[in-house]
Amino acid sequence: MSTPEIHVEVAPELALFVPHTRRRGAHALAVDGVSTLGHVVESLGVPLTEVGALVVDGREVPVSHIPGHGESVSVRPVARPQQVPGAPLRFLLDVHLGTLARRLRLLGVDTAYESTDIGDPALAARSAAEKRVMLSRDRGLLRRRELWAGAFVYSTRPDDQLRDVLDRFAPALHPWTRCTACNGLLKEATKDEVADQLKHGTHRSYDVFAQCRECGRAYWKGAHHEQLEAIVERALAEFAGNR
Repeated sequence: MSTPEIHVEVAPELALFVPHTRRRGAHALAVDGVSTLGHVVESLGVPLTEVGALVVDGREVPVSHIPGHGESVSVRPVARPQQVPGAPLRFLLDVHLGTLARRLRLLGVDTAYESTDIGDPALAARSAAEKRVMLSRDRGLLRRRELWAGAFVYSTRPDDQLRDVLDRFAPALHPWTRCTACNGLLKEATKDEVADQLKHGTHRSYDVFAQCRECGRAYWKGAHHEQLEAIVERALAEFAGNR
């Protein structure tokens, strides 16, 4: 008796996850009559966080579908903007995405970040406990069932990473409202309130300050402000109307 097979076609947007021989057109894949379609797709290398729909012979099916012999499967990418139901949209980033974390915070997006490698189980547990979308380039981490939600970060360049996250999730943007160091909310502060953090030149040259309500860090329009302002202006120009 011949081995049961299905024909699987993976969307071009997901091609980087699968072997080169399966990146174009539909390919035959053996099935055992027991494993779910979700398991089959993951065995190809595609994290389910990146799958928007599984279509079998023209009808959408859940990841729990048991594929049968002769079925044609289309693996489609997540629709954008992606909706994350059941909780306010907020993120958790792993140790490798520090620049992206700071830029999301700069835009006022609630972004938790682990500056040390605490391990995949702990990251997944925090994602679930705080109902945060896990952002990572670690495919193994994104396959963990404990995750509240997750998303693969496709680029290694911070500019592209930021654009991708803003395009995919369309978070509300409230620039200059969060601490880029700890994610706490900022408040207006007087010069006297932050004087212990100011060098003599800064104390003399600046009069407008903000301070983090959580860690106490002081902020002012210093030497790098123009660079930060450029990041904010680009994001607002391209994504402020997405939601």
